[in-house]
Amino acid sequence: MKSCSLQEFIAELGPWLDRDHIRGAGLDGHGHLVLHFMDGMKNVYLIDDCNAGQIRQVLADLRKKGIAVEG
Repeated sequence: MKSCSLQEFIAELGPWLDRDHIRGAGLDGHGHLVLHFMDGMKNVYLIDDCNAGQIRQVLADLRKKGIAVEG
């Protein structure tokens, strides 16, 4: 699991946050953001500077980009 701020998450992954690179996204039982990449990799992120509503907004933005979002 990687711990980061929301800004760090967007800066690092922004170029890959689309359906060509990410197969799916969601939250695990602890509220961590989970990304499933097309190459079979899975990364778990603890975004430590925002609340659950902001994380849900990130998921909504991913859904708008055509990424399958669980939950």
